[in-house]
Amino acid sequence: MNRDPDWHFYRTLLAVLEHGSLSAAARELGLTQPTVGRHIDALEEAIGSQLFVRSPNGLLPTDAALELKPYAQTLAATSAALLRTASGHRERVAGTVRISASEVIGVEILPPILAPLIAAHPDLNIELSASDAIEDLLNREADIAVRMAEPVQEQLIGRRIGEIPLGFHAHRRYLDQHGMPQQIADLARHRLVGFDRQTAYIRTMMARFPLPDGLAFGFKSDNPHAQIAAIRAGLGIGICQIGIAARDPDLLPVLPECFRIPLDTWVVMHEGIKTARRYRVTFDALVDGLTKYVKGTARKHAG
Repeated sequence: MNRDPDWHFYRTLLAVLEHGSLSAAARELGLTQPTVGRHIDALEEAIGSQLFVRSPNGLLPTDAALELKPYAQTLAATSAALLRTASGHRERVAGTVRISASEVIGVEILPPILAPLIAAHPDLNIELSASDAIEDLLNREADIAVRMAEPVQEQLIGRRIGEIPLGFHAHRRYLDQHGMPQQIADLARHRLVGFDRQTAYIRTMMARFPLPDGLAFGFKSDNPHAQIAAIRAGLGIGICQIGIAARDPDLLPVLPECFRIPLDTWVVMHEGIKTARRYRVTFDALVDGLTKYVKGTARKHAG
């Protein structure tokens, strides 16, 4: 050979061998007839032999063309396998994705959303940071975050899910014993479940949704799960997500028309990873699952 022929020339050779003419091969390959002719000419020049002779029945292959045919077929099969393998890697969802969410979201809401995702993609590994501390997506402390505020950094992209509402709830057993409050002022006569210390987040929430002065908490905990457990145990009236409370028929809403905290919810990730398959699939699963949760909560609240 004078020089290494382009692999595409062998693909063209195989098409001409199979279809018997330049025009038919061109239609098969999506090329023009002159381009197919140039491929054959270049391949003949490279190997130093004529590949076809013209006849009334079309192009007839020479011995040189017939000798090259099995190798061209092998190249075609190898090329197809290569594309399948490359496509499989592109579509395959594998690797680790770290998700950041609040404690309540991480423990109560996300596991049922993540279970079918992992079942569909067994090579996907999830790290869940369930903490009320905000992890820095810009510095990749987490890959994807569920946040209760719209992202402000330009490098972050987010999808708004909607509002997750919180409200007062109490166990039926507590209300049977102490009665149902009819107005906010009645809470002063009830045992309330709340935080032991006011963090910056709690102070912000209380500023946005103030409670009457003089309310005292009879059960305090800095752990939101302990608060939910206390409400479920009938220790008093406390605040929890309406969607979580609705799972237990014995947890009843208290003063739903007087007090409600809507948490604007977003799924957020760094724009630099949005095209990576494992991040995109996880992001979409969180958006879909949380959207269904929010819509379900809205229906229950309306009912």
